[in-house]
Amino acid sequence: MLIEQVPLENGCALGLRFEMQKYPLLVIRAEKGFLMCGYLNISAAETLGDAAAKVKGVQSFEDMLKATVVEVTKFASELGVKTGMTGREALEKMF
Repeated sequence: MLIEQVPLENGCALGLRFEMQKYPLLVIRAEKGFLMCGYLNISAAETLGDAAAKVKGVQSFEDMLKATVVEVTKFASELGVKTGMTGREALEKMF
């Protein structure tokens, strides 16, 4: 497992990388929510009351920041996170 600081305009988020068999499982956690890769389930985050956004087809934290958000929980939506924005934009809203 790799833990890394991910710099943003409003501060530093925490990146978590787990090496799986073929592709990494990636999460970047901001103060009020997190950005997840395609391995994780947005419905579970919704049920648990988390502000979360999902990006797909990523293999690094930098990929996540550039990727387009494809799903969000209602809690993330309340913070201004929307599908179609970049992962970086979503994290800035969750900071």
